[in-house]
Amino acid sequence: MKIVSLETHFVAVPPHLGGMYWIFVKLKTACGIEGVGKIYSARFHPKAMAHIIDDVFGRYLQDHDPHHVERFFREAYSSGFTQRPDLTMMGVVSGLEMACRDIIGKAVDKLVYELLGGLVNERLRSYTYLYPKNAAGEYDYDNVDLAAECAVQNADRGFTAVKFDPAGPYTAYSGHQLSLDVLERCETFCKRIREAVGNRCDLLFGTHGQMVPSSVIRLAQRLEKYEPLWFEEPVPPGQEDAMAQVSRHTSIPIAAGERLTTKYEFFKLLQAGAASILQLNVARCGGLLEGKKITTLAEVYYTQIAPHLYNGPVGAAGSIQLAACTPNFLIQESIGTWDGFHAEILKTLIQWEDGYIVPSKAPGLGVELNIDVVRAHSPYTGGLHLQMASKPADVRDSSPAKG
Repeated sequence: MKIVSLETHFVAVPPHLGGMYWIFVKLKTACGIEGVGKIYSARFHPKAMAHIIDDVFGRYLQDHDPHHVERFFREAYSSGFTQRPDLTMMGVVSGLEMACRDIIGKAVDKLVYELLGGLVNERLRSYTYLYPKNAAGEYDYDNVDLAAECAVQNADRGFTAVKFDPAGPYTAYSGHQLSLDVLERCETFCKRIREAVGNRCDLLFGTHGQMVPSSVIRLAQRLEKYEPLWFEEPVPPGQEDAMAQVSRHTSIPIAAGERLTTKYEFFKLLQAGAASILQLNVARCGGLLEGKKITTLAEVYYTQIAPHLYNGPVGAAGSIQLAACTPNFLIQESIGTWDGFHAEILKTLIQWEDGYIVPSKAPGLGVELNIDVVRAHSPYTGGLHLQMASKPADVRDSSPAKG
């Protein structure tokens, strides 16, 4: 068996839940088996990524056996005499390796999780961000009443955890010190949402690395009384000792990892005692085999896994396969209940029931793209997947983070 062709699709996402666009790759073998994968790499524009993906495919994967993912990873990881974690390279590797796994599973009529250790979790507990809408039908993240109402709606649907990020704004100059107004707003959101849902839902407090350690500690002291399940990525990624400083000063579990890649970066986080919940993204961390290695490292440290997912249903399918065979799995991120455009772009829906994702029984990743919908929303012509503010945070600017 050998891989002979690649298709890459840059799909515009309405209404931008899960990012501005998704990068799908489809590999085909000489014997006609096709596999799909998702690349979560947002550092460069799709125009640049198209050439990068073609280069990696042609250099390290074309005419090779899809079973040999360890060889593919090592050669791509070492590309250009580097042997260093690189977000863009590992994003590309992740999507292509995911597609290889899809091919391997289809070839032997097995689900990917059966080839990575076997089924452990028959159902996967899931959570969603709060996406509150105002009377005009617009997403409104400023209004705490709408946030509390949205939390109740999600609890009524069956979710047992909801996530929100009232800190804001995202800026390229984070971490910064939160103003007293923003500290108060964060506490108010936690208080009101906890009052609204009671003990039906865990509260997941997101921040996207917006603070310096001293600011996180001040905020954590305000939030501890509301018993959040986690405090997410409290400081910018890359300095695990700074995050460990936060972890030592709060009883709230620290979750992190959505912007990290490879076992090497996650090992540093674990070694420092910086996080007790790892949020690896299988479309960025190096793929499913690398993801399995990261979950095993975490198991050694008695650390749990809560896979990050803000990149559509194919990335979700890969995440679900990993979570299903992971003994230290905690919870899986969902984007709502996988309805709307996330459902339209697949031939068979991701199964979500009463707060849980039910892993597919179809071979490989368990999903197939609806190529007509993919093509109808391609090519994407906008900006980056997500973007940060270009100016430092101003104490008078108390705008919350957007989604």
